Amino acid sequence: MSFLSKYKFTNKRHPLKAILSVNLALIGIVALFLSIYLSYRSGGEGNARYAAALSLSFLMSLAGLVLALISRTEPDRYYLFPNLGIILNTLVILACGWIFALGLGWIG
Repeated sequence: MSFLSKYKFTNKRHPLKAILSVNLALIGIVALFLSIYLSYRSGGEGNARYAAALSLSFLMSLAGLVLALISRTEPDRYYLFPNLGIILNTLVILACGWIFALGLGWIG
């Protein structure tokens, strides 16, 4: 067993677009939960600021999903962050869509 056998030599890297995608998803998740919590604290009355925060969260998640999909197609990269970005951004988009549908009276 040699000294260098513990190390892995590779040219693979984590794509920066995918890391940005995960960061956008995390910002979207925080905005989503804050708008739900603040709306709950105000007695269920939705404020225009909360709707604006959800709209921006939705748009950031769309951009994050596009970045994650682009970075997923790059060869010789690690795919942890692209896959995580796709999953998290899709969840934020679905949650925002569900809240918008509830607000418009399409559901429930």
